[in-house]
Amino acid sequence: MRTLPHPATEAVRLDTVLAALADPLRRRIVRQLSEGDEAQACGAFDLPVTKSTSTHHFRVLREAGVITQYYRGNKILNQMRADDLEARFPGLLQAILAAE
Repeated sequence: MRTLPHPATEAVRLDTVLAALADPLRRRIVRQLSEGDEAQACGAFDLPVTKSTSTHHFRVLREAGVITQYYRGNKILNQMRADDLEARFPGLLQAILAAE
């Protein structure tokens, strides 16, 4: 089974998370993920960019520790790491979403 690398919770850095969330399209992805409980495929996001650019944005979020991605069949599903972010930086995610 194919897997994607994710940082451990204790390795997630504040500057990396903030840099990832500085982009409006990535905040849009995070907002959509935070509004649902289910994991969502990349194709479920209506982003005004090419597929390769969309893939880049998801990778930045994953590598920053904001989301987790995993394969289900031939799809990559995305899910927030809200509990990990809350444990590492209490209130940060809610503050960013509220400021949007």
